[in-house]
Formats: sequence, C-alpha cells, structure tokens
Amino acid sequence: MGDNILGIIDKIMPYITGLWTLPWIVVGFVANIILTRIYGEEKISKALKKAGLILLFIFIPILLFKLFLNVHFGEEEIDFVIVSSAVMAFLYVIAYFFAISKVKKVCKEDEQTEFLKTVIVNQGRSAAFVGGAMLAFEKIAIPAAIYISLLGIYLFAAIPYILSYLHKRELHKEEKSPLPLYLRVYPWYLIIFPITATLLHKYYGITTSSLEYGKLLEFFAAITIPAALYYVGASIKYKDLHINELKKLIYAHKGETAWVREILIMTIIITPVIIAIIFGTLFILNLIPVEWFIVLFLNSILPITSTNMFLIPYGINRKVTALAVTWSTVISIPLFILFMNIFSYFLM
Repeated sequence: MGDNILGIIDKIMPYITGLWTLPWIVVGFVANIILTRIYGEEKISKALKKAGLILLFIFIPILLFKLFLNVHFGEEEIDFVIVSSAVMAFLYVIAYFFAISKVKKVCKEDEQTEFLKTVIVNQGRSAAFVGGAMLAFEKIAIPAAIYISLLGIYLFAAIPYILSYLHKRELHKEEKSPLPLYLRVYPWYLIIFPITATLLHKYYGITTSSLEYGKLLEFFAAITIPAALYYVGASIKYKDLHINELKKLIYAHKGETAWVREILIMTIIITPVIIAIIFGTLFILNLIPVEWFIVLFLNSILPITSTNMFLIPYGINRKVTALAVTWSTVISIPLFILFMNIFSYFLM
C-alpha cells in the first residue's frame, strides 16, 4: 500500500512543480467565477479566507521546512539574509520618495498624509503566495525561501509597528493593533520552521531523503505552490476589471483612481527598473550570483499583497488599497510568468 502511494506521488510530482504550477492562477480565477455564481460571493469569500489561513499556517511552513532541511546554511546564505533585509528596506525608501514626489499632484492638502501612508504600505508584495512559484526551481529555492521568511517579518511585524507608532502620534493616544492576533504571531511562527530545519540538518545531517516519510514531506511541500497560486487567482475581484475602470486609471488626474494609478506605476514599473539596474549591474560585474539577481528582481514585480487590507485602521485608504491589489495582481502576474519563463533557461 505504501509503495503504491509513493508510486502515485512520483507520477504526480512533475505536474505540480516548475512552470506547470503557473496555470493554476487561471484555474483559480475561472473556478472562482463559476463557484461565486453557484454559491454566492459571501460564502466563497469566507471559504477563501479559511483556505488562505490553511496555506499560511500549514502548507507554507511545511514547504520552508522541507527546503531548509536539504541545505547547509553557510556563508552565502547568511550574506543573502543581509542583502535581502537591506533590499526590503530599500523598497520602502523608494515608495517614500515616490509618494513625496507625487503627493501634491494627485491629492488635496488634507489627504496628503493618507496618500503617503497608502503608497508606502502598498509596496508590500505577495511573496508567500505568488512568489512561492519560485520555490519550484531548485537553483533559486533557498534564496527565495529566505526572502519569503524575512518578508513575513517586514509585512506583519516591522511595517505595522512603524504605522502604529505614527498613528499614535497623530491621535495622541494608545491604540490596539488592528492586525488580528494570528497575523501578529505569524512571522515569528513562520521563522521557527526554517530555523528548526537548518539546525536539524547542521547538527544531525537530516535531509528529506534520509527520513522514512521524506517523499511524503516533499509531496506536501510541492502541492503548496499550485494551491497558493490557485488561491491568488481565486482572490482576483473580477467585478473591478471593467474597461471603464481601466480608462479612469489612465486618465484620472486627482482622487482615489489617480492614487491607484500612481501605486501601479511605482510597483510595476519604477521599482522593478531600479532593482534591475542596481542588481543587474552587480551581476554583470560578477559581484552577486545570478540566483540572487533573479530572486530580487522577481520579488520586485510581484503583485501587492492583499494582507495590506488589515492595515486600513492605521489611516490607509481602503478603496485605493483594494483596487491596487486587484489591478496589480492582474498586471503583475503575466509579467511574473513572462520573466519566470525567461529566467527558467538559467535555472534548468
């Protein structure tokens, strides 16, 4: 019986790894439209929220554990931790200066603080779900996993802390964090898995191949990626994708629609170009390996994370954030797939 299961897993694995994972975004999008018409939007939204939590708290930790169990965490990995942390901080610096340069152009004086915070927060990207596709490629799996682990700390710990501090100064009073408890503990919960796996590998030499159920662990880790991409596709709000809304994005001069356009310009054009120039140059000069460049660049074109919606109580514009998440998902994912296909030639 056990051998039969392992044989089935061997046959399935090629179809849930590598570029085969990317079409699951489309599957999720189409399935969500069909299921919403059958069961209603409210019921499907609740089911999606539960599915997202299962992915965040069960499958993504399993995936990270499996990846770090098979690698010796040496000097190069430590260097990438430092570089990744610096790059993440730099992305928010880009967002700050971009927001400062646009604030007078697209909003009234009494909206400027809200605009600044909204733009900066929406530099946060969906590394765990969409970026998880990078983990399907062995050559970049470890740097990608390091980036995902660190970004969880930025998104759910560092940025909310900074926003909380600023919000207290604005209101002149203490206020509870609007982040649910499960998201506040998530980055510290998540980081336990790669650390534990690294220590087990370093001191006991354990790998997935040395474990009795290692192949089963690899299977559960592998299905995380198509499941996460299905979730991303299903989360796209197709009702917002009207041609009239697109025209507003292009031609709006003031107001919330103009804010969305500026955020999309920052996340889809300006940030990736800056990252490509800096780290492309470092790669050409042989100062960083190609795997680092690929991971850092691909993370710069990821769509905006939907978890930014939890930060609305800190003075972030709800409508702008919701529209920015939807449109960035629709625009960024084809770009991500395009560059993944281009870079796959370096990763085979």
